[in-house]
Amino acid sequence: MKKKILIIPLDERPCNYEYQALMAKDTDLEVILPPKGILADKKNPGDPEHIFSWLKNNAEGCAGVIVSIDALVYSSILASRLHNEELNTLKTRLLHLREFKKEYPDIPLYAFSLVMRNPRYSSSDEEPDYYADWGREIHRYGYIGHKKELGIADSAECAEYDGIVSRLPRKYLDDYLERREKNIEINKLAVDLAAEGTIDFLIIPQDDSSPYGLTAKDQQTVRRHILETKTQLTVYMYPDADAVENTLLARMANKLAKRRPLIYVKYASAAGDIVTPPYEDRIVSETIKYQVLAAGGLVASCVLEADLILMVNTPGGDPIEHDTQNPLPSRIEYDANRNQIEQIEYAAYAMEVLKKPVCFGDNAYGNGGDPELLALLREKGLLWSIAGYAGWNTSSNTLGTVIPMAMLYLLYGARKGHTDFLAARYVEDIGYMAFVRREICVNELEARGLDYFNVDGEYGEIAASVKRRLQRFADERLSDNMHRVIVDDCRMPWRRMFEVGIRVHVEEGSEAVVTE
Repeated sequence: MKKKILIIPLDERPCNYEYQALMAKDTDLEVILPPKGILADKKNPGDPEHIFSWLKNNAEGCAGVIVSIDALVYSSILASRLHNEELNTLKTRLLHLREFKKEYPDIPLYAFSLVMRNPRYSSSDEEPDYYADWGREIHRYGYIGHKKELGIADSAECAEYDGIVSRLPRKYLDDYLERREKNIEINKLAVDLAAEGTIDFLIIPQDDSSPYGLTAKDQQTVRRHILETKTQLTVYMYPDADAVENTLLARMANKLAKRRPLIYVKYASAAGDIVTPPYEDRIVSETIKYQVLAAGGLVASCVLEADLILMVNTPGGDPIEHDTQNPLPSRIEYDANRNQIEQIEYAAYAMEVLKKPVCFGDNAYGNGGDPELLALLREKGLLWSIAGYAGWNTSSNTLGTVIPMAMLYLLYGARKGHTDFLAARYVEDIGYMAFVRREICVNELEARGLDYFNVDGEYGEIAASVKRRLQRFADERLSDNMHRVIVDDCRMPWRRMFEVGIRVHVEEGSEAVVTE
């Protein structure tokens, strides 16, 4: 009998609306999601009251519930950055969860609520319109202001701060800061709901965080409230956003199975555990501890006691991102200060001799996977036998995908759903983010009169071109005599180039014939 898991997603993008069901395919878990029509569509808000009604009306007989508080209260992650709602209205929506818990006291209720981000660049694609002109200044206002409060801002920073204050329109700053204050109050109320037992487990992820700035200060405020309410064991804070649903799904699955898996972590670089990834506020090893804990596991002290081995493909120097205009530059420290060959050989040994499942968190580059790792996995014959792979967007997005994926593998083993999702990760995280996105940006956008944030719809000529290129990538770099990856569908979810929505499947055995 299927165990029904209701999820109110952060938004309608594939990472939040599709990954969870794909991970759980061919298991005894059934992921149930609200219809897209009541959710937001990028900057067009959804209907929070309708979202809660859907939750109540579908809860009967379910095994667990996962709720994005940003969706429940604002309707989506972008709505949380753009709304003009009164604080009392927002609190009323959140307190609906008390009503739900009274009606369904035995259903585990997991939730997450983001600390609002403060991007360092000027763009209004996901922020208020004025962020296109003043985004960098608002970020620097918060960053330097925080350092001034700590007494560590230098003279140049102080002069920059004064200049920003003199020219940044006060109405924009006030609007921005007021919305942040509401976000803090909603997060504190969510902690209170965890303290009273309405929410059984709560994650407060930090979206695009850094050690200083408005987000860091808000994090400290919420953390103090966690300490005051003595909820440290039921409320976690760590960098992430778009992968938290995966993590909570794994936690739910482990709880239902009464499992607590032990995860051994092995880094590609000796200094890999102390790398601070871009858009995050701490070294990667500390984030991994939280990611594993939040998913229902523990970090193992040695490989022999482990249920699963997590190979982390950390960079051998300061992390860099995939560029939409240029191929990855040759950087000697990436080669000299990490050993991917040892990782691959160790993975093969662990699987063949120790009989331990192995997964790969591909953190070498920001916003896309490592083509060299893919090639080595294929050459060693590991491409289709590992327990998980991810390499998309931020380091925490990667970890928050591969760890839950591999934990479900521990529970349910190799299956068609796992193989298809593994293929999807290779196609999207490496095929699209490391190759095809750049090819389209360089060769097609300008010629078609388009740009990075505005393509010709979800299913336009750009989507068709991406699909053709991804199929070629799959045929050349993934398919073999026993496996052929078929790209069934391709769309551009927010009509932009940043992400892609794909549906793939793997033909195995005699069906795996690669055609020209």
